[in-house]
Amino acid sequence: MKENASIVAARAHGARQLVGWLARYGTFSSLLIMIIAFASLSPGSFFTVSNLVNVVNQASLTAIISAGLTLPLIVGEFDLSIGYLASLAGVLVTGLMVNQHLPVAVAIVTVLLVGALVGFVNGVLVTKAGVNAVIATLGVGTLLIGFNYGYSAGIPVSVGVPRAFLAIAFGRTAGIPNDILFMLIVLAVLWVVLNRTDVGQMIQAVGGNIEASRLSGIRVDRVKIGAFMIASVCAAFTGILLASLIGSGSTTAGDSYLLDAFGAVFLGSVTLRDGEFHVLGTLVGVLIIGVAYNGLAIFGAPAFDQYVVKGLILIAAVALSTVARRFARG
Repeated sequence: MKENASIVAARAHGARQLVGWLARYGTFSSLLIMIIAFASLSPGSFFTVSNLVNVVNQASLTAIISAGLTLPLIVGEFDLSIGYLASLAGVLVTGLMVNQHLPVAVAIVTVLLVGALVGFVNGVLVTKAGVNAVIATLGVGTLLIGFNYGYSAGIPVSVGVPRAFLAIAFGRTAGIPNDILFMLIVLAVLWVVLNRTDVGQMIQAVGGNIEASRLSGIRVDRVKIGAFMIASVCAAFTGILLASLIGSGSTTAGDSYLLDAFGAVFLGSVTLRDGEFHVLGTLVGVLIIGVAYNGLAIFGAPAFDQYVVKGLILIAAVALSTVARRFARG
């Protein structure tokens, strides 16, 4: 009986170790397996320098909006308005340049400020009014849709967009596409803020234990409002870069980034950590989604397959994150 009990215990320990390994390194393994599989099946198309740069370039906007979303999730809140804000930002920045004849820099700064205002409203609704974050941000997102159509009448703003604005996304610096550089800058800044500043420590503390944070003197509401504002600024910046990339402001251009961002952030939460949201993990999640989409496109998969994969990735990401948290709690 004792031998049987020890065998069962050993098996349980082994299973626990396996789950722990998958919780921390499963996403890295998945990314590596996909790269090897696509490279083996189509080495001349997938595993080339130009295509790998293209994968990162295409994933750069998703990485920016996902990195911003990471902060509200760290403090235990959701933001469902980011995709609609990205769409509005694209329409607004092109409209301000074409219709109101604002200089490129002024239009961009104005839209970023609008993004910060949206994040402030989200934060106030959640912290001061006590509205559930899902309901509050979904309601604000619906308002943004209304503002978007009210400003543009549903017509893309494309005629008369300055070439200087279009050059932002299509330009290169030292041979590197600007979108990749913007992504690296945003990720680096947010990583430093979260891991090397007092503000980041307060954000991590609020995400870990709200009541303990309050007792230690942290102004929890301000921290949460700040997290929402950063997420919204990143969403607005994504919408601006997207408008520069496609050459117009479209009323629905940024909507699809919502699910991609959530999928990437939840996948990232099981990268190197047990269900904790962090910027480096978010980048890994973004690359997994980017490689999957690129591989499907190379092999000529129908467009609807991308939506199927997107849904499966989101479900798997949330499930893995939940399992990792349970594992961390023992």
